[in-house]
Amino acid sequence: MANAFGVPTWVDLSTTDLKAATEFYTDLFGWEAEVSPEPETGGYTTFRLDGRAVAGAGPIEGGEHQPALWTTYVEVHDAEQTARDVAEAGGSVLLEPFDVHPNGKMAVFLDQAGGMFAVWQPGSAGGGQLFRVPGTLAWNELTTRDTDGAKEFYGAVFGWDAHDLPFGSVTYTEWQVAGRSIAGMMPMEGDDWPADLPPHWMVYWHVADTDLAARRVEELGGVVCVPPTDIPPGRFAICEDPQGGVFAVIRVGAERLAG
Repeated sequence: MANAFGVPTWVDLSTTDLKAATEFYTDLFGWEAEVSPEPETGGYTTFRLDGRAVAGAGPIEGGEHQPALWTTYVEVHDAEQTARDVAEAGGSVLLEPFDVHPNGKMAVFLDQAGGMFAVWQPGSAGGGQLFRVPGTLAWNELTTRDTDGAKEFYGAVFGWDAHDLPFGSVTYTEWQVAGRSIAGMMPMEGDDWPADLPPHWMVYWHVADTDLAARRVEELGGVVCVPPTDIPPGRFAICEDPQGGVFAVIRVGAERLAG
């Protein structure tokens, strides 16, 4: 993805059962799995489509009670400076910037409301290598109760502009960099959101057929949390893998893919 700095370009899964999760996602999306040979990586797996990297997965680090989850990474020039910017903007550092072999440098943060995200400073490896086709990253979306605070926080840390749009009874926000929409934000308003659900970043995957993908999720032992539903960008569903990792699938209209 050209001009990727300040843009979410990578996601990876932390899971309780890496082998089972690998089987689930490779079957669902047609990915190939490449396991890192370095022992210290714990079997970190790069998922590829047509030989090009699209996502990663590794074992949960931080205790057996940690839930399986997908993490969104924003590409940055300087992870150390980003850590300072996060703290200054009211967020916190969960994992200080550290080197990942020759591949790059990463860090993990909480935003001002507690939403977790990560950053990636490329070395020999950048983010995803393939987009806009089924089985690749389609969209990253922050879901939060503090949209005003998020606008200030992410604007200060990444320079994102917030473009608000009507979406039913709520206001949806598209994050933009240089006029290009690169992610979204959904407010957690109303009774549909459990009180104990924390703010979080949702990962959306391109699929050719949302209904077919949802059925396949269930056949593979996952759960469809929100059934296939039409929204302005296309048809989406929210799913949960067998280990509890939540993600979304979406069939995006051709006119959006061309944009």
